[in-house]
Amino acid sequence: MSPHDLTPSGIVSRDEWLVARKALLAREKELTRLRDELNAKRRALPWVKVEKEYAFDTLEGRRTLAELFDGRSQLIVHHFMFGPGWGAGCIGCSFAADHIEGTRVHLEHHDVSLVRVSRAPLAEIEAYRKRMGWQVKWVSSHGSAFNYDYQVSFTPEEIARGAVTYNYTTANVSIEDLSGLSVFYRDANGEVFHTYSTYGRGDELVDSTYMLLDMTPRGRNETGPHHNLMDWVKRHDEYAAAK
Repeated sequence: MSPHDLTPSGIVSRDEWLVARKALLAREKELTRLRDELNAKRRALPWVKVEKEYAFDTLEGRRTLAELFDGRSQLIVHHFMFGPGWGAGCIGCSFAADHIEGTRVHLEHHDVSLVRVSRAPLAEIEAYRKRMGWQVKWVSSHGSAFNYDYQVSFTPEEIARGAVTYNYTTANVSIEDLSGLSVFYRDANGEVFHTYSTYGRGDELVDSTYMLLDMTPRGRNETGPHHNLMDWVKRHDEYAAAK
């Protein structure tokens, strides 16, 4: 298919276009108000106290979950799909990481710390982080129950039984790691609470490339066998090699 063979839904005058655009604007405003309402409901969710003492391998040594807050009261964890021995992180998670990277300085100046967590050993994480040129803190949960407790990693036995819990339902998956975002709060006494997690397409809003593509005539144009980003997204240092 040629990139120039898109058929428009119609060719109209500017005045006719404005009528259609204003009708769409009304729906966009409706969505904006609904999103504001949803965000308020998200913030109003009850919290769960984190009772386990999770520990992670970091470049600064062994650190607890509470220490990952780095003095701030809020923490966003990017559950990044990168298992031991993979050699490289998930393409989709890498796509998200490219977008999240630029938010770090703004989040840190708004009382929010941001960290990536993967099961791969720290040395493997560091090699890939340097390859990608990312600066966001990335730690290893290798040997910890953290990924399993927050339902982004699964045992071979769970996978074999088709009894994996992901995105708040029982799923049949074929891989030991999936992605997500989790949010935690640390109070003045140092107690840590889990406030929110999202999985599947729930973290899609961090991918601003998608938000921009959604404004274009072709949209996401994911027309390959997967009908998702796996049909076209590459790690950012692999596009040149694909030409």
